[in-house]
Amino acid sequence: MTEPPGRRERKKAATRQKIADAALRLFLERGYDAVGIRDVAAEADVAVTTLFSHFASKEALVFEQDEDFEQRLIRAVTDRGPHEPLIPALRREIQALVRHCTAAEAAPIWRMIDGSPALRKYEESMRLRHAESLAAAITADPGLPLTMTAGRTIARFVIDAYSLAREEAEPQAAVDEIFRMIEAAWEVARSA
Repeated sequence: MTEPPGRRERKKAATRQKIADAALRLFLERGYDAVGIRDVAAEADVAVTTLFSHFASKEALVFEQDEDFEQRLIRAVTDRGPHEPLIPALRREIQALVRHCTAAEAAPIWRMIDGSPALRKYEESMRLRHAESLAAAITADPGLPLTMTAGRTIARFVIDAYSLAREEAEPQAAVDEIFRMIEAAWEVARSA
């Protein structure tokens, strides 16, 4: 059983969330490019150095759940049952993430991201990093004897499933369609 976070960790998490909430509010009100780091720090009532101790860049403020997203994907691999197949576990996680990101309240955020070259570039680099982390988790699993190339390929397919599905009119149907193809690729990778 994990120990609940201490007072210091709770305080840090609250400050981080306060900064992220202030940034998102300002970005949506004024536009991403019209808001500077100092504006966000002032709105959150923190020093700029405090902001940077929680977020590495302005773009990171928009993707404040980046680390959680990556960890959820890794846990879909590492925390699944001993006989639970990999691809259904990943499908469930991607379905949950797509549901979250296609909720009505997320639409303005995605419009902002789609309208900003800097945010699109950041999202692309984030997806590549997530794919590498997921590939490492897949290939480290002794029950999944795959080459790194096969693990990276499956991981990229899974990460791309998320971004492709969230853009579709029927995101959950898109996840199902994409994962049928991933399942076929998985069978090929395992038989190679």
